[in-house]
Amino acid sequence: MLKNKIISSCVCLLLCKIAFAQEGFIYDPKGKRNPFIPLVTQEGRLIKLDKEEAKGDLSIEGIIYDKHGRSFVIVNSSVVGVGDTVGAYQVLRVEENRVIFIKEGQVLEVDLKKEGE
Repeated sequence: MLKNKIISSCVCLLLCKIAFAQEGFIYDPKGKRNPFIPLVTQEGRLIKLDKEEAKGDLSIEGIIYDKHGRSFVIVNSSVVGVGDTVGAYQVLRVEENRVIFIKEGQVLEVDLKKEGE
């Protein structure tokens, strides 16, 4: 029993040495998630980290706000709610006159523009 554990430990160490002995290994973080960005908001919602390119600016066309229920926003001609995504952005919170989005851990607040602005 002890002999088997020693042999398996030696094999494991040998495999690790071979795996990490590659010279010139360069880590490319492009397209990978920043490990220091939390995956869950303070409200307990899971943040989606889909890598989708933004298709232009976010244009808030209307807000359907309900302080006691689920609110919605019309953004770039799509009706979305908290947790939904628009391009590379995820809706984090809907307020009466603005929407808070998140993209790769960066928060973006977009105000609803009144007619004539």
